[in-house]
This record gives sequence, C-alpha cells and structure tokens, in this order.
Amino acid sequence: MIAVRMPRRSKYGARPVVIDGIRFASTREGKRYAELKLLAKAGEITCLQLQPKYEVYAGDVKLFTYIGDFQYYTFKGGRDGLGTVIEDVKGVRTPVYKLKKKIVEAVYNLKIVEV
Repeated sequence: MIAVRMPRRSKYGARPVVIDGIRFASTREGKRYAELKLLAKAGEITCLQLQPKYEVYAGDVKLFTYIGDFQYYTFKGGRDGLGTVIEDVKGVRTPVYKLKKKIVEAVYNLKIVEV
C-alpha cells in the first residue's frame, strides 16, 4: 500500500497566494497588497512595508512579537502630516490576537487597522 500525502489545509481555510514573488498567507492578504501598491504608486501612501514587527517586553523579559501584515504612512494624519498605519488582514479574530492587538496599541501608542 502506498501512502499518499494530501496537502494540508489551513486551520481557517485560507489559501496562500504568490504575488510579485512574495507568498501571502491568504488571497485576501494578497489582494490587499495589490491595492496598497496601487495607492503607493498614486502617491496616496508611502514607505509600504510587509510584516512589520513589534516586540513587547516586561522589564528585561520579551513577552511576544506582534507581526502585522502591512505598515505604511499616509499624508492624512498627525501633526506633521504623516500618519503611521498598521494593517492586519483578518478573517478570524482569535482571543490571542485581540489581546496582542490591545497590548501593542497601548505600548506603542498606535492603532492597528483590521481589513
């Protein structure tokens, strides 16, 4: 008998996609990347970054690293005209995600936008 290994299905049914040689965890995330690239090309946003990392510490102890999907600057906010936007493309908001989001927003004094 020959064992045939079936491709693993994502826990929440997301299907990975590759755009511009970059692998995204879901088609939804890839679609958002394409939209953000167009906004950057049009000059609406600047400094588009993928997978921004925010580390959270309690004293000297690293508690966790939050990894967003996208970070960019928009010209619509802030005193100097630039506003930092962190985006997370979410299909399922788990309790762990909700807690990490609240902590990161409080520690870094920013807002995470869910798309």
